[in-house]
Amino acid sequence: MKTILVIEDNNEVRENIAEILELSNYRVLTAPEGKTGVETALKEKPDLIVCDIMMPVLDGYGVLHLLNKHNDTYGTPFIFLTAKSEKSDFRKGMEMGADDYITKPFDGIELLKAIEIRLQKIETLKTQAQSPVSQFLNTAATFSEQQLISDNNEIQSLAKKQKIYAEGRRPHSVYYIVNGKVKTYKINDNGKEFITDIFSKGDFFGFNAIIEDRNYSDNADTLEETDLMLIPREEFLSLFTNDAQVSKHFIKLITKNVFEKEEALINLAYNSLRKKVAFGLIRVLEKYRNEKADNSISELSRENLAQLIGVATESLIRTLADFKSEGLINLEPSKIIIINEKKLRDLPC
Repeated sequence: MKTILVIEDNNEVRENIAEILELSNYRVLTAPEGKTGVETALKEKPDLIVCDIMMPVLDGYGVLHLLNKHNDTYGTPFIFLTAKSEKSDFRKGMEMGADDYITKPFDGIELLKAIEIRLQKIETLKTQAQSPVSQFLNTAATFSEQQLISDNNEIQSLAKKQKIYAEGRRPHSVYYIVNGKVKTYKINDNGKEFITDIFSKGDFFGFNAIIEDRNYSDNADTLEETDLMLIPREEFLSLFTNDAQVSKHFIKLITKNVFEKEEALINLAYNSLRKKVAFGLIRVLEKYRNEKADNSISELSRENLAQLIGVATESLIRTLADFKSEGLINLEPSKIIIINEKKLRDLPC
């Protein structure tokens, strides 16, 4: 029996969908909003997800984005439900990886047909997974961090604001964060710091310079007390060269990093101050979501956040205060809580 997760904040719509699916011999799980839906999906691993777009706390786009970041739920057939029918909304959902898009109101037959088509497509793809190329891709997709990290590797325990490596130095290791947070940054001729990225528990960093056989082009410091596992250069290169799983994983990381940098440059060059700050908040929030269940950004000073976004600290503080007064965020001494993620994402440029 196939399992379907229905994420819908309208009780009547959610119950009606569940009843239709149960009558069609599906096992049905339900969630009243996005955050609970993500938690249920990660725990139960459904065969297909039906999800509303407009929901409080975490909307449908946020649900799909989070699930695509986890190996267990990446690629799960995903159908959006929405009362909105604009082409831009349809395109956004499809670009994020949704499989279908059903506009409310809809009848049961329409929903059931969409579900059957998606489930049949998955079964067809499974039967085609016998070719040598498919077998290679499936093997590469099962990359485990345990292939690179082991009890024999050196662990460094560093205090807050401690230097890890400096621009121009020759790399000797790839770093894996056991606990803590790290920032990478560049310094211009006037001594101004610009943060290029932030890494947290479970992240690898410092591998680009080794793969490209060059010196470091940035600096790396700890943002808090941090434990790092060091993977020696030669050991990493051997695995990267000879193990398809490892090489594919790091190629994906490099590609993702390039895409994020392009987005950040476009934001810095063309967006208004409000849009720049909103973009930066969403960017950091998405990085923290792997280790936090709530929509909060913590343990990142206003100065570091301003450097990451590329704005003056005073401008950041003023804009955050505006966002708070508009009900978009809440501010605590060491935490920024995102209240309305969708409005932040949709701020005009």
